[in-house]
This record gives sequence, structure tokens and C-alpha cells, in this order.
Amino acid sequence: MARIAGVNIPTNKRVKISLRYIFGIGPAKSEEICTRLAIPESRRVNQLSDDEVLRIRELIDREYRVEGDLRRETAMNIKRLMDLGCYRGLRHRRGLPVRGQRTHTNARTRKGKAVAIAGKKKVTK
Repeated sequence: MARIAGVNIPTNKRVKISLRYIFGIGPAKSEEICTRLAIPESRRVNQLSDDEVLRIRELIDREYRVEGDLRRETAMNIKRLMDLGCYRGLRHRRGLPVRGQRTHTNARTRKGKAVAIAGKKKVTK
């Protein structure tokens, strides 16, 4: 199992797919890494030589912000917004959608499970 950027990437998958297991590397960046290092698209991780794994590791360390650094930067950006007290920061603080989505009916992912209102009963006719 190859370990790149502190993540054990799966060995039986293609390199392009298994690089996506690293936080901060998606389809476009994994494709770019493979083309820059001249790794064929059909090559699997268990077929890589130690030199190729080392080249991938060095390229990612040198040119991409991934895993802990990226998570830390994201958290610091959110914390900065919250400390400023701007609208987006307040939405983060209250656990509500930040990007203008409606909250009257949806937004269950951010707001959590729906809580029943006590004392409110349906009126039957």
C-alpha cells in the first residue's frame, strides 16, 4: 500500500482514481499529476515502482496544498469570517446555510433533524 501525503491510497485501483483519496486532490488534479509525471492512464498503484511513488509524493508535497494544511486553511477562513461578524460568519456560527439557500422548508443537512414544536396540534374539521 502506497502512502502519499499521510494517506494510504488503495493499491488495486488505477493511479488516477486512487490519488483522489487524498483530501484536496480531485479528478482534474489527479489527471494533471499523472500527465506531468508521464504515468500511463491504465497503470495501477501496485504496478508503480518505488521511484514513481517517490516522484508523486515529492510533486504533491512541493506544489499542492492537501490534507492537514488544506483543512487548517479552510477552518481558519471560516473562523476569520466568524470573528469578523459578517453575514457569512453569522450563518456559520448559527449552523445555517451560508450561500443563500432557502431555510423555510429545506436545509436539513445544516440545521439537523427536525424538532417538533410542543403544544401545536392539527385542527380537524
